[in-house]
Amino acid sequence: RYVVLTTKHHEGFTNWGSPVSWNWNSLDTGPHRDLVGELGQALRESNIRYGLYHSLLEWFNPLYLADKESGFKTQNFVLKKTMPELYDLVLKYKPDLIWSDGDWEAPESYWNSTSFLAWLYNDSPVKDTVVVNDRWCNNCSCHHGGYYNCADKYKPGTLPTHKWEMCSSIDKLSWGYRSNMNIAELMDEASIIEELVQTVSFGGNYLLNVGPTKEGVIVPVFQERLLALGRWLDTNGEAIYESKPWRVQMENSTDTVWYTSKGPVVYAIFLIWPRDNVLELSSPAPSPATQVTMLGFAGTLEWQKSPGKGLLITLPYMLPSPLPPQSGWTVKLEGVK
Repeated sequence: RYVVLTTKHHEGFTNWGSPVSWNWNSLDTGPHRDLVGELGQALRESNIRYGLYHSLLEWFNPLYLADKESGFKTQNFVLKKTMPELYDLVLKYKPDLIWSDGDWEAPESYWNSTSFLAWLYNDSPVKDTVVVNDRWCNNCSCHHGGYYNCADKYKPGTLPTHKWEMCSSIDKLSWGYRSNMNIAELMDEASIIEELVQTVSFGGNYLLNVGPTKEGVIVPVFQERLLALGRWLDTNGEAIYESKPWRVQMENSTDTVWYTSKGPVVYAIFLIWPRDNVLELSSPAPSPATQVTMLGFAGTLEWQKSPGKGLLITLPYMLPSPLPPQSGWTVKLEGVK
């Protein structure tokens, strides 16, 4: 339950009144508003954690281009621009998370990443609570960080040993807003739910991107996708929030049934409704005390031991939601191993 705002992307415009981005920030020009501060206040009133995305590099900044020309032997850009802004963001807005990016061209010795992170974790006002990702130098990804992103839209395929996050975008072709996008280039509700479920089964967090317009508007088609995901989570969130990976991530290497767990409780999330209304699960071992329910549906479900191993669950004949296009349902298994 967290939101990450782009405070500054690779072109260098800052969405707060950065003292080292004179006239190229949202207070001096454009909306004349502190967008980083306003969003942070709104999120905290809703009890949602606040993350700040920040690009280390700036494509067009003459200081950065000169440092790059020197083979990153000089650090004028880092000392005069990037680091002052990072410290300013932390001191002003006390974020719960820092989502670093734009790291890939230079080593940590150029970025001063280690000294900033040492300050962040030892002396900053958020030292006991802050979380960071893994993009702090040209070979940091997937090696260093509170959690790993590894790469955009990363899908591990097996259970990673380190906490990770999958960052994805509703627009398959862009992270920013495109006025020329068409509907076929957007993820639909079913594919967003599928990506979320797969990610959480592998112990990951899911960060879903939408690009606002230049006026700061989230366009209706993005709103519709986000609200649909919210409705799905209203019903199935128990299997997602604060869950942990189970001993098996998916059913028999199919990608239509995925597992999560909370303590002794196991959740099986199935993405395709079985034709005969019977869900076959071979991974959980039932016991006489096994009880099966379905999230969003009252009452218990009938089940029997499978002829092989596992159990056969009789699903309700009526789909739990008459609203199309429902995708992804969860059975809650208690008393299984």
